[in-house]
Amino acid sequence: MKLLYNIALTLVIVGALNWLLIGLFDFDLVAAIFGAMSAFSRIIYTLVGISGIISIGLYTRINE
Repeated sequence: MKLLYNIALTLVIVGALNWLLIGLFDFDLVAAIFGAMSAFSRIIYTLVGISGIISIGLYTRINE
């Protein structure tokens, strides 16, 4: 489970950095690397979203 949380947290950080770039510079790094809404970029966005949901479980870990 620890490995899953580490992967999820890493993907959430990647997603957050991508949103930072979009907000500050109107630059979508995922789209720049993999193409705007290509199949692979959609997979990346989906994995980041799932990682966000998994990361909800980290709230219970923080309080232990």
